[in-house]
Amino acid sequence: MKLVQNRMYSYLFLLPAGIIYFVFYLLPTIMSFFFSLTRWTLTKWQFIGFDNYVMFFEESSLKIGFKNTLIFAVVTCGLKVVLALLLATLLTSKIWFKDYFRSMVFFPTLLSTIAVGIAFSTMMHPTQGVINTGLAAIGINGPDWLGNTKLALLSVAFVDVWKGVGIATVIYIAGIMSIPQHYYEALKMDGGNAIRGFWHITLPLSRPAMNSVIILAFIGGLRTFDLIWAMTKGGPGFSTDLIASIIYKQYQAGFYGLATAGNVILFIAIMLLAFPLYMFLNRREVDL
Repeated sequence: MKLVQNRMYSYLFLLPAGIIYFVFYLLPTIMSFFFSLTRWTLTKWQFIGFDNYVMFFEESSLKIGFKNTLIFAVVTCGLKVVLALLLATLLTSKIWFKDYFRSMVFFPTLLSTIAVGIAFSTMMHPTQGVINTGLAAIGINGPDWLGNTKLALLSVAFVDVWKGVGIATVIYIAGIMSIPQHYYEALKMDGGNAIRGFWHITLPLSRPAMNSVIILAFIGGLRTFDLIWAMTKGGPGFSTDLIASIIYKQYQAGFYGLATAGNVILFIAIMLLAFPLYMFLNRREVDL
């Protein structure tokens, strides 16, 4: 009896967190699934079944949106994984002003995404932007970064990497600093250099941190909206439209039920893509 009372007493400490989780996450998720089956406004709703899902998949720009979303997620995830690992390796080595460089790498993460988008939109202006002006000073004609349908998506992706690589670097730094130093000392005694230390010690033993960076960066790329909207609003044409921006355009047009169905589809798509990736990475980590 006393054991049961102790357990109930312990569960009471979880109750506030459980209420917050239910009210702000679980309940809105359930309501989203329900309202995706309705035609609703702020004052009334009408149940229409799966019509919203059928209409969403009939969107003319949906195929381009899915393609752009996957490209954006893969490019930003890949660059963050590689660049953050290189930066973390550098910032955990014995260099001067290490703490200053760490703050510089992390600083973009603290900035507003909308502010970053507006700033880079100005910097990437084809004729008056500082980037093309600088290129012109050395005799290079810069492209229209955000007006060229072949460059616009990659241009936004590079800005996303610049802003988000700081978080990935911090995760890597934590992983690298947890590696016991006697591994590196043993390598030095065997005549190994820094490159061998990176390939045979740092890279394999920082795998848990790498897995976290891959999952977070990939999911972040799939659900990106604010930077795309601040820089291109999905243009030119549909060349930078992601699933999230297509959903937002439906909200703007007043198709709330249709947009809610799009959010549910995006949620399911992220789960179907991220969960197998998570299982694969965890299995590789266990094999190590």
